[in-house]
Amino acid sequence: MIKVKPSRLGWAAALPEHWDVVPLGYVAKMGTGHTPDRNKPEYWKECNIPWVTTTDVTRRPDSLDPLMDTEQKISALGMANSAAVLHPADTVMLSRTASVGYSVRIGQPMATNQAFVTWLPGPRLDSRYLLLVLRTMKQEWQRLAYGSTHLTIYMPDLDSIRIPLPPLEEQRRIADFLDAETAHLEALVSKRSRQIEGLAERELALIVDMLSGGWKSGKRKPTGWPWLPKIPAEWSVGPVYAYFSTELGKMLNAERASGPDQRPYLRNANVHWYTIETDDLATMDFSADEVSRYSARQGDLLVCEGGAGVAEAAVWDGRLQECYFQKSLHRVRRAGPVPVEWLMYWLRLAKACGVFEAEGNIATIPHLTGEQLRQYRIPIPIDGDSLVKRTGEEIARLTSVRTKLRQAQTLLAERRQALITAAVTGQFDVSTASGRGIEE
Repeated sequence: MIKVKPSRLGWAAALPEHWDVVPLGYVAKMGTGHTPDRNKPEYWKECNIPWVTTTDVTRRPDSLDPLMDTEQKISALGMANSAAVLHPADTVMLSRTASVGYSVRIGQPMATNQAFVTWLPGPRLDSRYLLLVLRTMKQEWQRLAYGSTHLTIYMPDLDSIRIPLPPLEEQRRIADFLDAETAHLEALVSKRSRQIEGLAERELALIVDMLSGGWKSGKRKPTGWPWLPKIPAEWSVGPVYAYFSTELGKMLNAERASGPDQRPYLRNANVHWYTIETDDLATMDFSADEVSRYSARQGDLLVCEGGAGVAEAAVWDGRLQECYFQKSLHRVRRAGPVPVEWLMYWLRLAKACGVFEAEGNIATIPHLTGEQLRQYRIPIPIDGDSLVKRTGEEIARLTSVRTKLRQAQTLLAERRQALITAAVTGQFDVSTASGRGIEE
C-alpha cells in the first residue's frame, strides 16, 4: 500500500508521503510573452522565429508531444523592439486568457504572446511531468479564471500555484509510463477517427447516388454543377421556392425571454445534421398572431442560417406538441411533390463540397440568407419519397455505428485523463503499474 498524506491542494486530496508540495515558482522560472507592434510592418517581415498563439495549442489539445512548429512567426527586429522573449526548448506554456487552461511543451526555442504564462523547469523538475500536472489542474484553472466576457487568469494568481513534487527520478518514471500508455490510447482514438471518417465518406456516397440517380440506367443530362454533374434525363432542375415554403424565425430578446406566455424555442445549437436536440431548450414569449407563423410542426425541416453550422439541417419529429424557432433558423415546409428530406440531403452534399463557403456574403461568418436558400436550384426526382426512404434507412444504420464509435472515443479520452490524474497524484506505483490501493 502507498502511504499518503493530505495534500492541501484543492484538486488533489492526498499525495504519497514522500512527495513534497511546493510553489511552482520555487522549481521553475515563470515568464510570459508579448506581441510586436502590428502597425509596424517591418516587425512582421522576414519572420523565422516560431511564435506560439492559442491556435497552436487548441488544435492539439490532448497531445503530450512537444510543439515543434507554429502557425505564425515573428522577426528578429520585432523581437528586439518588443518585450517578446525567446523561450528555450522544454519550456512549458499555459494559456491564461481566451482558451484558458490549454498547455503545451515546446520542442525548440520559441516566443509567445501575452496570452501565455511560461515556466522553464529548474534542476528539480522534469518538463514532461510539469505538463502532466498542468493537464490535471483543470479544476484549478476554472477556479482562478475571472471575467464576464473573456476569462483570464491573472499573473499574481499563477505566481502562487503549488504543485506536487516527487523525486526527479520518479517524475521521469511517471512521464515515461504515461508517454507509453497515452500513445497506446491515442492509437486507438486515431483508429476510431479513421473509422468515423470512412463512415462519413460512405454517407456522402449514398447521398450522391441518390441525388444523381446513380442507380438508374438510361439517358442522363448535365446539371452544370461540378460536384453533381449529371442526373437522369427525365428529372428536372428547379428552384427551392417552387417546391418548398420557407420562413425565418423570431429573434429572442430579454423581454421575450421573461414574458408571460413562454413556449419551447429551438436555437441554432439545437440543430445538427439529421438530429434536433431538445435537452436544453430555451423558452420565449410569443403573441397570438405569431404562434402560427413561427411554430414548427412534425415534418418541418429546420436549416441553420449561419456560423460554423451553416446549412446544417434536421427534420422536426414533433416530440413536443408545440415548438417555435429562432431567427437564425429557416423553417422549410413541403409545398409540392418533393419531400423536405431531399432538400436536407442536397444541403448536406452542397456543404461538404464547399458550396456555401463560396458565397460572397460570408467574408467573416458563413451565412445562408432566406433569399439564397429559396433561389438555389436542385435536382427534382420523379420518385423522391421512395428514394429518401431508402437512403434514410441506410444513413440511420451508419449513424448508429458512428455514434457507438464516438462513445468509444469519449471513454478512451476519459480513461486517458483518469490515468494521467492518478499517476501525477501518486495513486499507483508506475514502476509496476500495479494500481495498488492507497493507504489513508
